Amino acid sequence: MSQSDTSNSSEVPGGWGPALEDLEQRRADARAMGGEERLAKKHAKGQLDARGRINYLLDPGSFRELGTLVGDVPSDGIVAGAGRIDGRPVMIGAEDFTVLAGSIGPGSSSKRYRIAELALAERIPLIMLLEGAGHRGGGGGGRAPTDLLIQAKCSGKVPVLSAVMGPSAGHGALIVPMSDFSVMTADAAVFTAGPPVVRESLGEDVTKEDLGGPSVAVPSGLIHNVAPDDETALDMLRVYLSFFPSSAWGYSPHLPAAESDDQGTRSTDELLNIIPSDSRRAYDMRAVLDVIVDDGSWFEVQPGFGQSMICGLARLGGESVAVIANQPTVMAGSIDADAADKAAHFIMVADSFHLPLIFLADNPGMLPGSESERAGVLRSGARMFAAQTQASSPKLHLTLRKAYGFGSMVMTLVGFDNQSATFAYPGATLGAMGASAMSRATNADADEAAMLRDAELQASYRSAATLGFDELIDPRETRDVLLDALQRALFRRQVAAEPVFRTAITP
Repeated sequence: MSQSDTSNSSEVPGGWGPALEDLEQRRADARAMGGEERLAKKHAKGQLDARGRINYLLDPGSFRELGTLVGDVPSDGIVAGAGRIDGRPVMIGAEDFTVLAGSIGPGSSSKRYRIAELALAERIPLIMLLEGAGHRGGGGGGRAPTDLLIQAKCSGKVPVLSAVMGPSAGHGALIVPMSDFSVMTADAAVFTAGPPVVRESLGEDVTKEDLGGPSVAVPSGLIHNVAPDDETALDMLRVYLSFFPSSAWGYSPHLPAAESDDQGTRSTDELLNIIPSDSRRAYDMRAVLDVIVDDGSWFEVQPGFGQSMICGLARLGGESVAVIANQPTVMAGSIDADAADKAAHFIMVADSFHLPLIFLADNPGMLPGSESERAGVLRSGARMFAAQTQASSPKLHLTLRKAYGFGSMVMTLVGFDNQSATFAYPGATLGAMGASAMSRATNADADEAAMLRDAELQASYRSAATLGFDELIDPRETRDVLLDALQRALFRRQVAAEPVFRTAITP
């Protein structure tokens, strides 16, 4: 009801006029947020305000606010409620930096808890848009619930997404490492405590950018993707969510061919020009994905971290899939600790929501060397191996050219690993290590080195002869073979979807 509708209380039947006028005035005060001056300052920076962010992200007109009148300041510094994205319901909270720097008071803490509680109870995604200074401090305590308790329980049951859209500190920022997917804008920062606290407690002078900007948050693995502005960050949330079911009690929606442009079955002749048969030559795995997936479009998760591994969401035949692929242009596709950590988290999230997993292997193994060992490559590699081995979603494997040692096992090549299908291109090389490395390790003479090289070249045929792969395929058959295997594997869905295990902390 607009203010003009209630301007004359005598026109409202039943004597409701004064009460409704009072309600509308209180609502108007809450919706004014921090006032025109502060809102204008934010808009001048090219940023959306909290309500603008919600309205941009959600389907038009779908937002239904809760807790509008909570607190002694407008909405107690957080706008929260329910809405829809692509017609599907979500719970959402947006910290309002124009009101006490988006800090958390008793009322806003209750609202944060409430939307997470409803997301879990009603089995719908939870989205948090962050720009706040953490708890306001002063007094407090007592036996009151914190939103982090219920947010942690959401993990692995409903998709949890976060966007850092300004400075985000302390308690509010803790939802980021518990999120399935996190994005930040280029001018945002996320940290345990902001520069003033760091200066006071440690005597260190540091800018918010150097403390928790993208140059810190991305290499640490905390933030998955970075966007240049608010709108792009919100677009990323929407795209990411489109690949997922509303909860772990359901499956991702199938997109009809008319919507997904799945192109049906088709030859992938382009791969012969993209992928050199010589395994010592690099190529861009992203170009392979462009050819294989439905419409050549897919969404990469965490592209700036662990760059020798590509993790992406795509559709194959209209079905959402999660792709884990080695990237030969980075360290020849060697898997380092960051790449393994990234893949482990991605696999756990995808499997929690029953997305089929497609592994595209082309690597010389785990990254060796003292620096890699100090980074914990074995620990991270084991984490990735455990994640993919414990996955209950369909797993499809393709070795394109090579997969050595533990680098093949983390990419689900090892036998009896519950794969729905395993494929390789002819000439794919396998084993504990490459022939040249084996020659050096064993001090092989020229004849022995030649024998090792010949054995390496014949490895795919020997493996196929003992069903080490289900089939060797022509690269031109790649899409059709994967699509057929996926469609067969999806018959597993004759049983109701249920949560499998919880994900928790990002690497």
